[in-house]
Amino acid sequence: MNLNGINLDAPLATSTENPLRVSSAPTSFAEMVRQTIDALDQSQKGAEMEIARAVAGESPDLHQTIIALQAADLNFQFALQVRNKLIGAYEEIMRMQV
Repeated sequence: MNLNGINLDAPLATSTENPLRVSSAPTSFAEMVRQTIDALDQSQKGAEMEIARAVAGESPDLHQTIIALQAADLNFQFALQVRNKLIGAYEEIMRMQV
């Protein structure tokens, strides 16, 4: 029985890259937030397209549809938690004595 070793020098697949990562350096915090929300929106739209293709019978691979849906859900949950932390930080700042 011949077992092949795992090649640790090979680069990771592109599917492991963060879809919310911003490619260009934003000029301000508002620009960074806008770019991140746009990336989140693209992720949601991609999942919707995959669902529509699966319902129409055009998607041969149901696994890709479920993966796209789960990735969009995970991205949304992450963005929601970041939002909650930002709101909590804002409320904490507003409670500070001046």
